[in-house]
Amino acid sequence: MIINADLHIHSLYSMATSKSMVISTIASQSKLKGLDLVGTGDAFHPEWLKIIEDSTQPSKTGIYSVKECGDDSQTRLINSVDHPETGTAKCKFILTAEVEDRNRVHQLLILPSIEAAYQIREELPSKNIDKEGRPRVNMNGAELMDLIKDHNGLIGPAHAFTPWTSIYKEFDSIYDCYNDTPDFLELGLSADTDMADRIEELQDIPFISNSDAHSPWPHRLGREFNEIEIKEMTFNAFKDAVHAKKVVGNYGFDPRLGKYHETGCVRCYDTIPIEKAQELKMRCPCGGLIKKGVKDRIGDIAKWKEPHHPEFRPQYTHILPLAEIISLVHGKGITTVYVQKIWKEMVQTFGSEIEVLIYAPLDKIARTEPKLAEVIKSFRENTLNIQSGSGGHYGQIILD
Repeated sequence: MIINADLHIHSLYSMATSKSMVISTIASQSKLKGLDLVGTGDAFHPEWLKIIEDSTQPSKTGIYSVKECGDDSQTRLINSVDHPETGTAKCKFILTAEVEDRNRVHQLLILPSIEAAYQIREELPSKNIDKEGRPRVNMNGAELMDLIKDHNGLIGPAHAFTPWTSIYKEFDSIYDCYNDTPDFLELGLSADTDMADRIEELQDIPFISNSDAHSPWPHRLGREFNEIEIKEMTFNAFKDAVHAKKVVGNYGFDPRLGKYHETGCVRCYDTIPIEKAQELKMRCPCGGLIKKGVKDRIGDIAKWKEPHHPEFRPQYTHILPLAEIISLVHGKGITTVYVQKIWKEMVQTFGSEIEVLIYAPLDKIARTEPKLAEVIKSFRENTLNIQSGSGGHYGQIILD
């Protein structure tokens, strides 16, 4: 069985997140997106754990089914679509959390149960674990790995290349952080497998691609996701699949669209060649701080100029949220009635947003939305003209 999974999101208890990040809304929007399994995020926050318990069915498998599926209008829309793989089944949840370790490296944790989350939180030395969904813990990567392994969980670096709080911001080698091999590495929005597979030490590590969503709407949730082949929908089967490198598809941003792809200024967002940035001592003429981009950071630590993909590595497919593409094509805001009407029509016609972006026949899309079909075709064929992001500013697609 192959499932679509987004394993890194945040709840309403994380900083700068939507108050709509609750289980019922996440579940309803996940099915419209086409996701089968979603990480809960923030699994150490006491109030969020209570909401998870109240909103899901008790489980002995480590995979949790939601009791309710959002408001009536959401339920009607979900029930009106016909997803060929999963029908109208509700999205399921797996316990996940992101924490910031002693070295300001963000770690993604995937846990076997709610009970394990309660047990682990009691062992985490943290002053803000009851206040912030993504807590800071007074442990290094190796100590945290030992704790998570003791509780049968999975651990790997979150958004591994971003220039603020990532493993390759702090270390030149993944083993300087863990002293061992992590279960996975999360690529982040500004990198893909072609970039990461230039680094020799990552050749035996599965990559995952997740949204890091702070709101539940489908232009955020599942903007990056994974196809994973599992034997059954249980935590142990999921863990076995990760260890067996059964991530069979990665989907996400063209890395040029990420906020930190190129080296650039965090104030004026100018892209600055790394050599010039170093001459300027990483200070822009405008006075802003220059942040080294993911492309240049990978260049520092890469062994090869071209990617060396191991045999198990799946293809990385570039996508963009459907509402963003519709907005781009029609020159209307993502949340406008105009854009949302077209988005709903596409989802109702093809079953889910993922179906539209990846599998729907282009000629069928073109019957009602010819310009939209052209841009989706360009994504599928990697022929888009993109102005790269830098300094915390997303890249832009330049349409002819």
